[in-house]
Amino acid sequence: MNDQFEIAVRQFWEARDRQAAKQISQGRRDAGLRGAVTGGAHLDALTQLIVEQFVHVLGYPTSSIFLGKKAELPGYYRPTKQWDLVVKDGEQLVAAIEFKSQSGPSFGNNFNNRTEEALGSALDTQRAIKEGLLGDARPWLGYVFLLEDAPESTQNAKRDFKPLFAVDVGFTGRPSYAQRYQRLCQRLISDGLYDAACFALTPRDPGRPIIQPDADLSFVNFIESLISHVRKEPGL
Repeated sequence: MNDQFEIAVRQFWEARDRQAAKQISQGRRDAGLRGAVTGGAHLDALTQLIVEQFVHVLGYPTSSIFLGKKAELPGYYRPTKQWDLVVKDGEQLVAAIEFKSQSGPSFGNNFNNRTEEALGSALDTQRAIKEGLLGDARPWLGYVFLLEDAPESTQNAKRDFKPLFAVDVGFTGRPSYAQRYQRLCQRLISDGLYDAACFALTPRDPGRPIIQPDADLSFVNFIESLISHVRKEPGL
């Protein structure tokens, strides 16, 4: 499974490069780094790898799987929320997964946005689950985050935090953005907002290894959590 994960992550960078090149050739204004993201489909290989688990391991038909704009669920604090991958069996939500990535150079500008997105998606959907909007059984929620392995993301921050009150102990010592994202994923799980998260540091250079710094946030653990939950939860 780790080998398949690494291949899918490598394809993530290849897709970004193709999207950026395509937009540059078309003279698009957002060509370049931003164009690589706004072009879409850069996480298709990883998405497909997870889809295969639902189809070949858990036995769900492809007709039960919804991606992109079709993967829209009702919320509680807002009318709807679009996830990246949704599996639905009749009137029952089986699983919903969010895929996020971040590459340089604007690590600092995006961290708070990514954090708020992760919290908002989970809180809204968890409340919708409690209201019975997504079926009677408890669906599985997953969060996948790929962070570029670069000096700007892995080195300690250059300045201390200076809020009006003391910073939580988990964020003391000028943590890098990699450490902050790892702590975010850990706490999203420990607080029950998501059932599992996958966090990986991925370099642009294909000669360097992909790093999964926390076994609890590994792709293998992510898939094991998914399969175990769906098989054990009554009604899924």
